Amino acid sequence: MRGMSWEVITLLFFAGLSAGFIDAIAGGGGLISVPALLAAGLPPQMALGTNKMQSTWGTLMAVRKYAKAGLVSWPQVRLTVLVTFVFACLGTWTVTRVSNEVLKQIVPWMLLAIAVYVLLSPGLGKAAARARLGLSAFACLVGGTLGFYDGFFGPGTGTFWALACISLLGLDLTRATAFTKVVNLTSNLASLLVFVITARVNYPIAAAMIAGQLIGGRLGAQMAIKHGAPFIRVIFICVVFAMVIKLLWDQFGPR
Repeated sequence: MRGMSWEVITLLFFAGLSAGFIDAIAGGGGLISVPALLAAGLPPQMALGTNKMQSTWGTLMAVRKYAKAGLVSWPQVRLTVLVTFVFACLGTWTVTRVSNEVLKQIVPWMLLAIAVYVLLSPGLGKAAARARLGLSAFACLVGGTLGFYDGFFGPGTGTFWALACISLLGLDLTRATAFTKVVNLTSNLASLLVFVITARVNYPIAAAMIAGQLIGGRLGAQMAIKHGAPFIRVIFICVVFAMVIKLLWDQFGPR
């Protein structure tokens, strides 16, 4: 690939593999893939577009594994998918026109609050509970909000989805993770569509990372399905804290 050594391409392959593994379990793979793309010399917008391209394939692999395991209820998720797609397109279109600096300041504290809540609620998501919202209300409220957010900014989207599925739909953690992968795939596809139209994807680099993503996504989903809620919970909390540290460092660390 012109202008980039095979050593860098190999490192990006393993970055894609690691990101796919983490994404399939708890989300947050962008903590690995986006910095790797920026370190490889891609401009920020090109890095974001290329990241969406490669992460979409890893998420697709994870969705396939969860669906084959019978953990995805398509009648339950289809309206949320539709709403999420529309609002993710709108969010990605909007971010090209306005600043997201306010979100950069707010999101780390929201994620930290979620991590503390999960730590203090050891029974959260271990078993299915009573739903607090109907599917239509959930699709419109959560699908619209998180779809737009993922298109507009993105960090922590999987975390927010998982918590919403547990607390509002009453899903156990494993099924909430499966639901999250489906809607994450939806918002990734919507954002990717906008990035492709605006020519912000480096396809050769994306191809190298997709190869890693497909392996990582498959392995991560297998681990999550095999070990269930306790395993997902540990990875979930670790990823959220890592994301909080990364976002706070970006704000307050030395320039």
